[in-house]
Amino acid sequence: MRLTLRQLEVFAAIARIDNVSRAAEALNMSQSAASSALVELERQFDCPLFDRIGKSLRLNSTGRGLLPQVEDLLAKASEIEGFLAGGKLGPPAVGATLTIGNYLATLIVAEYLQRHPESRVDLKVSNTRHVLDGLIRCELDVGLIEGEANDPDLLTEPWLEDELVVFCAPQHKLAQVEQVSNQQLADESWILRERGSGTRALFDRVVAPALEQVNIQLQLEHTEAIKRVVEAGLGLSCLSRVSLRDAFRRGSLVEIKTPQFNLQRHFYFVQHRQRHISPASRTFLALCRELGNAAEIRLPFVP
Repeated sequence: MRLTLRQLEVFAAIARIDNVSRAAEALNMSQSAASSALVELERQFDCPLFDRIGKSLRLNSTGRGLLPQVEDLLAKASEIEGFLAGGKLGPPAVGATLTIGNYLATLIVAEYLQRHPESRVDLKVSNTRHVLDGLIRCELDVGLIEGEANDPDLLTEPWLEDELVVFCAPQHKLAQVEQVSNQQLADESWILRERGSGTRALFDRVVAPALEQVNIQLQLEHTEAIKRVVEAGLGLSCLSRVSLRDAFRRGSLVEIKTPQFNLQRHFYFVQHRQRHISPASRTFLALCRELGNAAEIRLPFVP
């Protein structure tokens, strides 16, 4: 066989990192060795895999088509290593959006590690757009998202039902209103998630078009920061009920009833269409389904 796993490992690392020296560092090899491995791979098949733009490398169409196949092969090689090492599960690389990552995924990861103490999980928490980018670039094995994935290279599977809730501080003038009007909502200041998040996308699609104006006072990436600002009485917000459960119980935040809006949504599993599903990823997803359906686990999304 003309190919070596090392050549493919170097190619995948450079494709993910977009830098030869940092890729070499990640693989614990010299920059010259990494460059030589890539050049030899391209020379063997007379097939450039990157566009050279100055000192930077960018995957060309051939490289983009090859990357999922290479990541698939490397994942299978990792499985073989785990099998030879005593059946250990390799670490699944999981991307979770902020709501899921902060309130659900950490609990699932803890349960996973209790059941498989010899394993580990690489969990990256970011907004929906960044998680999808990580899947497309084959940096992640599985995505847990609250938004939508429309890329043809990605497969989605509904996981849990969720809904967004409009809320305010208990001292806010709308806190005691039985049902607020769209005009009342338009007259208030809003503290919202950033663009690129699934939460913000649903708000922009359902709530914003119904209001005469949306006065956005702050845009923040983290739900806890948004909750603190709203608790201080600086405006309204709209977040997942999962993230607000404890605050509603304490009475530090109050739900504003908005039956005029359909804010139901799903959390989803997302995977790359061409990626192999490793045993570790399969085991992790099975645990997600189990915990999502098991009332006795008492995760935050269970009534």
